Amino acid sequence: MIPAAGQEKAQSAARTTAPKKDGRAEIDAHAAEWLKESDVPSVAVAFLKDRRLAWTVVYGEQSPGVAATGKTLYNMASLTKPVTAETVLRLASAGKFSLDESMSPFWLDPDIKDDPWSKLLTPRLCLSHQTGFANWRRMTGGVLKIRWEPGTQTGYSGEGYNYVGRFVENKMARPFDALAQEIVFDPIGMKETSYTEKAWYTGRLAVPHGPKAEKPVDLVPHAWNGADLLRTTIQDYAKFVVSVMHDEGLTSEIAADRATLTRDRMKPEDLKNLCSTAGEPGHCLVTAGMGLGWEVETVNGETILDHNGSDWGVRTFVMFVPARGIGIVVFANGENGEAVIKKVVEALYPNRLYTARM
Repeated sequence: MIPAAGQEKAQSAARTTAPKKDGRAEIDAHAAEWLKESDVPSVAVAFLKDRRLAWTVVYGEQSPGVAATGKTLYNMASLTKPVTAETVLRLASAGKFSLDESMSPFWLDPDIKDDPWSKLLTPRLCLSHQTGFANWRRMTGGVLKIRWEPGTQTGYSGEGYNYVGRFVENKMARPFDALAQEIVFDPIGMKETSYTEKAWYTGRLAVPHGPKAEKPVDLVPHAWNGADLLRTTIQDYAKFVVSVMHDEGLTSEIAADRATLTRDRMKPEDLKNLCSTAGEPGHCLVTAGMGLGWEVETVNGETILDHNGSDWGVRTFVMFVPARGIGIVVFANGENGEAVIKKVVEALYPNRLYTARM
């Protein structure tokens, strides 16, 4: 017999999630149509089930006249961040440093060397977007600034991910991308993933597609960026998510911290609008905020970890549900890729409250 509170939770989840359907068949039937109506050249999809890769599929063209395949390399945009975070978390789990130590003895950006708040910066605060940095220093006049006391607010920041990367490579006396290769890529078997340009990129890049057919902006870095521009295939990133779902290379404490909400950023008015949009008044419970490397959400009691990415002409998305062992990865090389990504997620995880937030 289900206790009253548990019964309400189960009923709420059941109302939120639509009846089970064949999401793969729906995607196969409509992918070409979705790409055309959204002016998106291609989409790559991976579905995880029982904490394993169930299937991958790719539709459309990586560049004009060139079909996208499982070998196509997509720019991850901000899906780079979970990979960077995983490298940091695995090193911390191995006892190489603490997530809560001050980074200042090993890395202190010259822009903030005279700011006393710089001593408060830790790997944990970088990974959970609590540094006080803007997303990019170009947003603060080209100078890195700490805009509030670290740890007191959440503010999304790519600079924070590059900052913790600099700390790690100085502490370990090795380039950060080499550490990622050793700690994450090699153990997982990610043979087609890199922070920087490689000879094997040739002929495999998904070319970004902008909203007005401008000349593509396709930045391929020669130096690692902890927050952006990682290149990988749909299968490699799916392997990465499977490894994360199994908490490989992490202590139980750090694995729990990764999936723990730092602070709930769901405002009451936003929740009210979300519930109305999803048609869920009266039984609509949603929280959302940053964990370590991931956004952590609870939707009527179900915990979801996810992240999205957005660069010029690029949209990427990943989510997984730890309790169910399911996950979805979607890459699109088009400015309007969110529309296609949402349709894919609706087909594979038909949760009205969750998809209403996308």
